[in-house]
Amino acid sequence: MQENLFDRASGTLKGKRVFTVSEITRDIKLILENTFNEVWVEGEISGIRQIPSGTVFFTLKDSGSLLKCVIFSSFVRGVNFELKDGIKIVCFGRIGVYEKDGQYQLYTEKIEVKGLGSLQLALEQLKEKLEKEGLFAPAHKRPIPYLPGRIGIVTSLQGAAIKDMLKVMDRRFADVNVIINPAQVQGEAAKGDIARAINEFNSFNDDLPPQEKIEVLIVGRGGGSIEDLWAFNEEVVARAIYNSRIPVISAVGHERDFTIADLVADLRAATPSVAAELVLPEKEVLEEKTRQLAQRLKLFISELIVNSEEELDRLLRRISLGISNLFKLDFGRFQSAEKKLALLSPLVGIQQHISRLSDLTRQLSIGAGHFTQLKNSRLVTLAEKLSSLSPLNILGRGYSITFKMPQREVIKDPQAIKAGDTIMTRMSKAEILSKVTEVDRNG
Repeated sequence: MQENLFDRASGTLKGKRVFTVSEITRDIKLILENTFNEVWVEGEISGIRQIPSGTVFFTLKDSGSLLKCVIFSSFVRGVNFELKDGIKIVCFGRIGVYEKDGQYQLYTEKIEVKGLGSLQLALEQLKEKLEKEGLFAPAHKRPIPYLPGRIGIVTSLQGAAIKDMLKVMDRRFADVNVIINPAQVQGEAAKGDIARAINEFNSFNDDLPPQEKIEVLIVGRGGGSIEDLWAFNEEVVARAIYNSRIPVISAVGHERDFTIADLVADLRAATPSVAAELVLPEKEVLEEKTRQLAQRLKLFISELIVNSEEELDRLLRRISLGISNLFKLDFGRFQSAEKKLALLSPLVGIQQHISRLSDLTRQLSIGAGHFTQLKNSRLVTLAEKLSSLSPLNILGRGYSITFKMPQREVIKDPQAIKAGDTIMTRMSKAEILSKVTEVDRNG
């Protein structure tokens, strides 16, 4: 017969302690958190998801088991690469129990990449992303202007890089104008400061006249560790360089150092000093090249003149010979034509016409004389008749003509005037103005 260990009166097992779920969960939590309060756990990321608050949940797995993990948003900001399924990582944190569902999980505070360093992984991830977007495409890269009049530099004023660049520029071509927009090049704030300086140069340049524009930018710093140079691997810096309307030379670290900025820039210089050499030719070398080119040009022009004179002489001789032959040929043709013309000469006909024209001219002259006399006689007769009919001659014989003023109308009818009208009486040698005081129409 089975023993009944349950005491109905007390509600407990006889001689045994009974835990509640909360008690056992709390005890397990205490044990786990005290035992595994600082642990490093290695595994592969699986089932990653992020909630709006920024907290990330994922599972860490190996070939035999799974461990649930959580990393709060404050710690996520310290992860410098993108968390993806399949990445093998090492997590630091503490084991804790979420009492509500009795699940234990790793509360993660740090994450490092297994094998490949986290910074290197972040670099590879960003390179892959920007390359897909075309930020490294050769078609986007612009040529660096030869002997720019104005050069802009983005770097720290405290570093050795700016001193090296200015020293090289002064030695190679002291007349160039250099404008420096200082920026932090190391630390958390450096990425934003570098991007700001590049953007400010472009905005400043937009307001300048063409002859005063900055023609090229040098962006960089001296050497250091990958952490020191990391600002030049940041996406915000890469996009600022890509979007710059001014060509950019990237000059970061030493020759062995390679950054995202180098891939995006229009030209990569191994060091800041090399950037200064690439952007400016040596003045003495340039002057020597100019002298050599001037000498070659002078020699070329001299040879061209000599060759042209010889060619001109040849052409003149050919032209002279051609003209001589042409003249001989045309002179013979002219003599032949002259003989033919003599046989067909119109001079005889012309002389006959001239004689006929002289006879007609004499006849016309005689006829015109008679006609003129006849017309003159007729004109005298008409003039005498006209004179006899002229009102002036009539006035000369004592008559007068009266006009109504101011219209100067001849008064033919007494009814046309009345008392008060002004009249003018014209005689042979005078005109008299009168005022009508009375009209006697019965007289």
